[in-house]
Amino acid sequence: MPSNAAVSALLNVVSPRSPWQRRVALSLFASSLLAGLAGLAGLAGCDRKAAPVPIAETALAGTVAITADDTGFKPNSVKLTKGAPATLVFTRTSDDTCATEVVFPQLNIKKELPKGQAVSIVIPTEKEQTLTFQCGMGMYKSSVVIAALK
Repeated sequence: MPSNAAVSALLNVVSPRSPWQRRVALSLFASSLLAGLAGLAGLAGCDRKAAPVPIAETALAGTVAITADDTGFKPNSVKLTKGAPATLVFTRTSDDTCATEVVFPQLNIKKELPKGQAVSIVIPTEKEQTLTFQCGMGMYKSSVVIAALK
């Protein structure tokens, strides 16, 4: 429900007043609307907490375990070796997160992450590239860097 200030601001926008008053009223209304939307995002479980310190894991080949919790994905950056087989294994450990699925936009992969169940995704490593993986809403973004062994 909009606040009294928001309703008053909306009425000022639609009533014939000076252009300056309409701009101020519209600005107040927009601020109220944005505050309300931010509150709804919190109810949906996507209120981002303080960003964790970036963590990276390097794998020459094999499997990398990734946890999805209320602060996002850990590690949030994975380095893989070009040409070496690699699998990321995602496990969601919290209900208080919007990371209920993982999406790799560049690979057209979208997988549900049932709480407590490991979900494996094979990562193509034929070419050097940086891939993004994220939650379904794009709130938590992480990366996979595929590079030649130096």
